[in-house]
Amino acid sequence: MKINKILAAVGVTGMLMGTALTGCSNDTSGQKDEGGSDGKQVTVELAGWGSTPEEKELLDQTLKEFEDSHPNIKVEHEVIADQYMDVMKTRLVGGEAADVFYLDAFEAPGLAKTGVLEPLDDYVTEEFDINDFQDPLLNAFKLDGKQYGFPKDFSTLALFYDKEAFKKAGLEGPPKTWNELREYAKKLTVDEDGDGEPDQYGLGFSSELARQFYKLKPYGAKVVDKNNEAAFASDDAIDALEPIVEMKKDKIAALPSDTGTDWGGDMFGQGKAAMVIEGNWTVPFLESNFSDKDYATAELPTVNGEKATAAFTVAYVMNKQSKVKDAAWELISYLTGKEGMKTWTSKGLALPTRESVAAELGFDQDPIRKAFVDGASYAQPWQAGPNLPTINNNFNNQFTSALLGDQSLDDALQKAQKTANKEIKASN
Repeated sequence: MKINKILAAVGVTGMLMGTALTGCSNDTSGQKDEGGSDGKQVTVELAGWGSTPEEKELLDQTLKEFEDSHPNIKVEHEVIADQYMDVMKTRLVGGEAADVFYLDAFEAPGLAKTGVLEPLDDYVTEEFDINDFQDPLLNAFKLDGKQYGFPKDFSTLALFYDKEAFKKAGLEGPPKTWNELREYAKKLTVDEDGDGEPDQYGLGFSSELARQFYKLKPYGAKVVDKNNEAAFASDDAIDALEPIVEMKKDKIAALPSDTGTDWGGDMFGQGKAAMVIEGNWTVPFLESNFSDKDYATAELPTVNGEKATAAFTVAYVMNKQSKVKDAAWELISYLTGKEGMKTWTSKGLALPTRESVAAELGFDQDPIRKAFVDGASYAQPWQAGPNLPTINNNFNNQFTSALLGDQSLDDALQKAQKTANKEIKASN
């Protein structure tokens, strides 16, 4: 993501401290902040990024159900198609942001720190049942003890494996540890013409920090230190990441680019990899494009003896400048409440962050989606402080270089950490 994070943070903070902000872009003059309790129509602006036609249909249905049950509240939904966070930060600085908007966990620490988000703790009632949320997903939007958002959906990472390929290799069931994963990958790698380039790799994976960071904690390594500077160039981090580098070197694991595909789901669907580590978003892709694929999913193999996976989640948050905060909360509480979440996640395109909804929809017992739901209780959200965008970019550039054999893993991590921290210091 190309995000001018520091400029946006400084600009927003300066606006908050130095001027009287003008409020949201919708004209709410003359309206009470009562969510329509005085009988007047209240408009709540909702902003988010684009989605698939199927997801749009579900969101439209959820918003209609909200408006039907809240006749005095109208929702104006805007899709920001490009450079979402850049647009939102610019609008927050200018006092033109929507009342309610999407916020990825990746960006949450940095934005919450600027003071542009409304803390939601005082709005929460017992009926909202905050204990129904999976803790790691809820905590992703908490800063200094305050809750700034409630997660609307999530996906963890799980292992997809090709049943037919397993059968041919004489394997039963998924690998339980990373050592087993390596052995499985060896047996599943097939070079039919003997040219040294496998036609089917044992494992397909993505190199980004977002897909690697969850391995660090079980080894005692960290992405950032207490000062939110990069701290991943350690011996423990090398121990965590070396196995995948070695598997790539041995040609039993591959990146999508090694097979002429764009991502792991396509790699798996085409049979270029017998196993891939991917998210729940892969399920509808396979159903649509490779409906004959006979596959299963499992929780990720343990890392250094511990269960570990990543969680990707997005929350609805409230603009602190909103002039219709009660109505905005009504929208947030419905969309992340049991009724609204059930509609939104009913087709399994996104998974519910509430345990009760996952159980009611049967996802906790679903043969394919159970692995993702089970992983939520111990997953690490994809976030690591306000400087993660800078750290992420530098890690990705250098780690890919190590995977390609252009430099050692140690050199790659040292270079990435040094450059990231230099950029962080320069921006302060």
